Amino acid sequence: MSTDRPGWAEDVAGAVLGADRRGPLVRVVAVEGRSGSGKSMVAARVCRALADRDEPVALVTMEDLYPGWEGLAEAPALLRSWVLLPLAEGRPPAWHRYDWKHGAFGAERVTLPAALVARGGTLVVEGCGSGAAPVRDLPDLLVWVEADARTRARRLDAREDADTYAPHRASWARQENALYACDPPRDRADLLVENGPQ
Repeated sequence: MSTDRPGWAEDVAGAVLGADRRGPLVRVVAVEGRSGSGKSMVAARVCRALADRDEPVALVTMEDLYPGWEGLAEAPALLRSWVLLPLAEGRPPAWHRYDWKHGAFGAERVTLPAALVARGGTLVVEGCGSGAAPVRDLPDLLVWVEADARTRARRLDAREDADTYAPHRASWARQENALYACDPPRDRADLLVENGPQ
């Protein structure tokens, strides 16, 4: 489906609500794709569409779990052990956000809203690595967000933190290539969202 088509987010929300839960507490949706594909926008719109249907929903971004600019390969395992495995086992998860300014995980524990867990809502996990091999057995639905290289480059140039990101851009792309080479999430995606130029 394409983000050019009206109602696409509502269609994704419908697919989310139709997906069976693997764990007893919360349905998990991974929104995966390369840098600049528009994962954050897609995830936010899907969360809004779910909330409009009175579905309790929360969003976790992988940027909170990457252990630094060279940490993409490690992040899926952290997502698994800190967030998704506890949910699958019926336990509320807790984790620490990475503090990019200080270069370390912060001390404050982060948890999901109690209402989300109590009512059995949906957790949307957005970011590179959210559907990678180490977590492939845990999301109930995998959404791949696709955009061509030119569109992705334009979006990366326009990021609010473009100056901070620029020195790490080539390295991050290499990390993406390495992560996706062994088990491409795009090939396993339940839904493909084409997110071309807007």
